[in-house]
Formats: sequence, structure tokens, C-alpha cells
Amino acid sequence: MRFLQLHSLKKHSILASFSSSSHFVLGCWRALSSAPSTRPPPWSSKYTSLKQSDRISGPPDSFINIAGSPSATMESADEETPLIHYLRPQEEGPQYTSDGTVDIDKKPALKRSTGNWRACYLILGAEISESLAFSGIQKNLVTYLTSVLHESNVDAATNVSTWLGSCFFTPLAGAFLADTYWGRYWTVVIFISIQAVGMIALTVSAWLPLLMGSSFNSSSTHRAAVYLGLYLIAIGSGGIKPCTSALGADQFDGADPGERVNKGSFFNWFFFSINLGSLLSSTALVWVQDNVGWEVGFAIPMALTVFGLAVFVAGRKVYRYKKLEGSPLTRVSQVVVAAVRNHHLKLPKDSSALHEVPSPNEANCKTAHTCQFRFFDKAAIVARSLSDEKGAASTVSPWRLCTVSQVEELKMLLRLFPVWASMVLFFAVTSQASSTFIEQGMAMDNRVGPFTVPPASLSIFHTISIIVGIPIYDAVLVPLARRVTGDDRGLSQLRRLGVGLALSVAAMAYAALVEARRLAAASAPTTSMSIVWQAPSFALVGAAEVFTTTGVLEFFYDQSPGGMKSMGTSLAHLAIAAGSYLNSAVLGGVAWATARGGAPGWIPDDLNEGHLDYFFWLLTALSVVNLLHFVHCSRRYRGNKTAS
Repeated sequence: MRFLQLHSLKKHSILASFSSSSHFVLGCWRALSSAPSTRPPPWSSKYTSLKQSDRISGPPDSFINIAGSPSATMESADEETPLIHYLRPQEEGPQYTSDGTVDIDKKPALKRSTGNWRACYLILGAEISESLAFSGIQKNLVTYLTSVLHESNVDAATNVSTWLGSCFFTPLAGAFLADTYWGRYWTVVIFISIQAVGMIALTVSAWLPLLMGSSFNSSSTHRAAVYLGLYLIAIGSGGIKPCTSALGADQFDGADPGERVNKGSFFNWFFFSINLGSLLSSTALVWVQDNVGWEVGFAIPMALTVFGLAVFVAGRKVYRYKKLEGSPLTRVSQVVVAAVRNHHLKLPKDSSALHEVPSPNEANCKTAHTCQFRFFDKAAIVARSLSDEKGAASTVSPWRLCTVSQVEELKMLLRLFPVWASMVLFFAVTSQASSTFIEQGMAMDNRVGPFTVPPASLSIFHTISIIVGIPIYDAVLVPLARRVTGDDRGLSQLRRLGVGLALSVAAMAYAALVEARRLAAASAPTTSMSIVWQAPSFALVGAAEVFTTTGVLEFFYDQSPGGMKSMGTSLAHLAIAAGSYLNSAVLGGVAWATARGGAPGWIPDDLNEGHLDYFFWLLTALSVVNLLHFVHCSRRYRGNKTAS
């Protein structure tokens, strides 16, 4: 009987996860209504795990998630602890958030009327619109540049790669502005507005040939208008990509066990929203651009961008806002300069002798001292001339004397870089889904029954794998893993990243086996290999991203210093950009090394004369080394003790 109950519960969890569209609309309506709500998404496992017997009488909206609290500790693997309890108002715990967030009026944020899923519905809605608009431009841009601007294949591919690289490098600037001057909300509003202007410029450039004649096509003025729009979109992406995910995570109080669990779920659904927009754009919008016209095909993303801005702004009264703590780069630079200036001083045996004052970080907590990177501790050494005079240390320039908390902020960033380096190679591997996988498909039989399937269309298996995988991960894998690990998130952040890296190894190995089989089939004149064999390659890459891409966003946000959360999430986007450039470098290096002396090389124009399978095996080997490096680094990693 117990087994049947659990089976039924999991079955309903899975079914609920795939009804997210209708629940999402309902959630947006609730978020804009006056009734307070802290409900998690109806498709979430936190919602579907509720039992009728666990409810306590009270108002229908007066409940909180207390998973992970002492009272919710699992007594055994066989007992199922409900993740959500209905509570009376007087049992809800703290009235205000404990992480220092404020509401739109700069007052301490009330838990019942701000943040949580109530606010995140609107953030996710805006993200779907923005993703649909951005992907609607990106997916078919090479076709537009070659067919309308009459650029060569090489020039078009190079220009698109450069533009995409800019889209993922500009988040560093956006994150700096958000953490230092504007805050995440206003940074998103300003940069979405810039992106909307870029969309308008691109749409106008598509209409100009109709108004001024076909001779205007590919003219210098037309080309300038197109690239003006594209790079305004790239600038706009700089504030949107790092700040929307960070603002969404800000809606959950890290000091509340239940909200901390929901924050991990938010990153899953944030990535789901991105890929839902990508799926719609790669099907519906691409069809409109190819069959109706570029004018309409660009006007739709423009309208979606404006709509996304309106949805995002509609939630301004229910968002929680982090207080600004000054320039993160300035604080980091002060530690480096002070440590160099004090290099001749001897570190005290007792770390409590280092300089510290109440930190302006979240909840006014001090950051615990760690023993790594001891050289930078010298920035917090109080000189003997100051130690005897009460209060004298507080008057010293921060470029000569820093606090322990300030030193630890730099250490937190340094500890992230080994993990970040592993992510760069991971994204170089996953970028094969939009490059060599397509070329491999062009050399295969693309007839499926009565249909002819374009090689690029196989990428739909990549997107579907993500869209299906995220609900399964959130509703099925997390509860099962929670029983085994005891971690309220199911898998720890580093374990989740490791699973994704392992799946990337499997994806490259499978692609190599398929290519070896394709080459064998190509040697027989009457035999060809169906393109359908590529579907698992795309699906494995998508499954790897379910674990790693969403996990790395949460990891960098959680483990970044309190005043550098936007900067932390921008590191994930920087890894994507660096991975794309690394892939280009590896491709160029392989072509140079294998095509000397008149040899066709591994990746010639005619793949039947090359060995693309060797290239995939090379990536497989590099991925194995990368996984081992990650395991080594994760075992030595010391987490942020003040991370929310």
C-alpha cells in the first residue's frame, strides 16, 4: 500500500510538471492580484508533495515551505516528510526577510507580500518573451546575412560568431553596473529598453528595401542599419542575461530553509523558460521569416521585447531588492593593493587579530576567515603603531588596511575559477550541437519517410531534451536524490555539475561512434546512414545542460560574495562565450595540424574524405580530463560560509 501511494504521488507529480503553461498564466494573474501568495509553481515537486492530512486549518494562502528545517528533518529513508505545511498566521515565523532585502519603498521586505514565486512568475514570463525575441533573431541570422545582405558563408558565420561573443561578454559590464550603481531591477529595465531600440532598428532595416527599392539591399546604408540594430541588441543582452536570473534568486530568503529550496527550483525553471522561448522561435518564428517575410519576422521579436518589458515592470511592487554595497571591483582591488603594501608584515598566529568590523553584507554578518590564499590576509594586518591606539584602524585608508570580510570576498572569487575553467571546456563541447553536428547531418541521409529533414532541425531534440528534462529533474529526481543524500536540493551543486560533465563525455563518445559508422556506410556506394541516428547526440547534450547550465547559474550566484551576485551569474555567461571561442580555436588548430602536406585533414569540406570521428574522440578525451580535473577541484572546494 505504501508503495502504491508513493507511485501515485510521483505519477501525479510528473503529470503536474507538464501542465506548466496553464499554471503559469494563472500564476501571473495571482502575482498581479492583491492577495498575497508564496505558493511555489504548481508543477514543482514542492507543490505536488502536499498531503491532505498535513494541512492545518487556516487561511488558504497562509502557508510556507519548511523543507530542511529541524522539524522537517527526515527520520529515515522510508518516511516521507511533506515539503509544504499549511500554517496559521501566528506560526509563520519571521515577518520580514532575514537577508537584508527591501521592498520598492526601501523598507524591510515583508515575506507575505513580496518575493517568492509570486514575483518569479513575472520574471519568468519576461524571460520567455526576451528569449523568444533574442532567439528569433539569432537562429536564422546567417540566412538573413547571406540571402539579404549577400555576404559569403565565411563572412556571415564569422560575423554571427563575433556578434554572439559580444552578447555573452557584455554581461560583465551589465553585472558591474547592477552591483555598483543601478541595482538589478533598474539595470534590466534600462537594458531591455536598449534591446528594444535595437529590435526597432533591425525591423526598420528590413522594411527599408520595400520603401526604397531592391537596390537598397546590401548597400552600405542598409548594412550599417542592420549591424546597428544587432549590436544594440548585444548591448541590451549585457544587462538582461546576468540580472534577471540574479533578481529571481533574490526573491528567496536564503535564511529560510523552504525558500532556499525554492531558489534552486527557480534556476531550473529559469533555464526552462529560456529553452521554451528558443523552441518557439526555432519553429514558428523561423517559419515566418522564411515564408512570410523578414519584415514580419523581425517585427514579432520587437513586439515580444516590448511585451516582456511591460511584464517585468508590472512586478516592481512585489519584487525584493538587494541593497547596493559599492563597487565590487574597487573592494577587490583594495585587497590586492593592501596585501602588496603589507607583504613585509608577518601574519599573526591567531586570525582573530586581523582587522574586522561589522560587515555591510547581508544581515550585517561577518564573513568567516579561511586559511586559503594566506598572502591576501596581509591586507587585514593591523600595524603595531595602530594596534595600541583604540579606533585608529578605522581611520586608515582602505587601500592600506582591509577587513577580513573584504579579504574573504576576493578569496571567494578565486575559489570559483577552477570550477569556471571546467565550464569553459564543457560549453566548448556543447557548442558542437550548433556546428559540427550540423555538418555531420549534412553528410547523412536526411529522408525520414516521405519527409526531407533539414540537418539544423535535428537541434529540436536538444531543446526538447531540456524542456522535458527539467520537469522530470525537479519533480522526480530531486525527491529521490533527497532521500539518498539528505540534501534539501537533492544533489549538491557540485555533484549536479559533475553529472552534466559526465553526460557531455557520453554525448561526444556517441557522436564519434555515429561518425565512424557513417564513414563505413559511405564507403559502400549503395549504403547511407539515416540522420535520425543523430537524435541521441542532441538529446545527450540537452540532458547535460539540464544538470550543468542551470547548476552553474545557481552555483555562481550562491557562492559569489553578497555584493557581487550579478557579477557571479555573469561568470556563467562569460564561460559560454569563452567556450565558443575555445571551440573555434580547437577547430582551427585541428585543421592546421591535420591538413598539412596536402592531406585533407580531419574536417575537410567533404567529410567522407576526413575523420570527423577523430575530432569527436579528441573532445571525448578532453572531456574526460576535464571531468577528472573538476572532481579534484570539487573535493578541495571550500564553500562560501555566508552564501545565502
